[in-house]
Amino acid sequence: MAVTRVAGAARDRLLLAAAQLLEESGDRTVSTRAVCERAGVQAPTLYHHFGNKQGLIDAVLNHGFTQFVASAHAPGVSDDPLDDVRAGWDRHVAFGLSNPTFYALLYGRVEPGTPCTITAPALAMLVELLNAAARDGVLAVPPRDAAAQLLAANVGATLALITQPEGQVDHGLSDRVREAAIAGVVTHPSDRHPAGSTRPKPTRASAAVALRTLVEDDPDGLSPGETTLLQELLDRLSTH
Repeated sequence: MAVTRVAGAARDRLLLAAAQLLEESGDRTVSTRAVCERAGVQAPTLYHHFGNKQGLIDAVLNHGFTQFVASAHAPGVSDDPLDDVRAGWDRHVAFGLSNPTFYALLYGRVEPGTPCTITAPALAMLVELLNAAARDGVLAVPPRDAAAQLLAANVGATLALITQPEGQVDHGLSDRVREAAIAGVVTHPSDRHPAGSTRPKPTRASAAVALRTLVEDDPDGLSPGETTLLQELLDRLSTH
């Protein structure tokens, strides 16, 4: 048990040292020697835990983004999934502005044709919220499509704010992009429920998206062929 604790402590020190050096580095590069010196370990210890320097950097990014996702799961969600989407958007922007070097490194290392596994949990959370919005009948496009659109806009807005001069960050830009992005995936924002409700009025498209989501949640009583046929029909109804 003592050996396990020591090994865990060495791994944690390496993660912390690499994170600090990445933050301090103007070009966001670090050497294994510098990381090991700051962590107080020898190079073989780094290779044992992470394989190589890139493995260490990936672990730092994964650890940091995991903390963000964990905080997003904290209690306090509302009964309106769209309000929760807005809150998640704002947390994402705040995270990026608080950790600009980390954030730029995370999204600056994308590879063509390779989805980012580190940010996958955040996308899954967004899909979960949008599934709830679909079941409420207010989503005009399938939840996964809506999630991809919103996350792309969220990342773009965050990177744009990071590049703005210190003291001149236009937080209103994030609000405007957020509302435009949400308006693009819900039923028409001018079609409101009566009695002052802020939720969009369901349309044929949103009803089709809602039914498709419900069928995916509970396909009992339908054969695989019937499920596929119904989903195809609902997809057509949601886009025409």
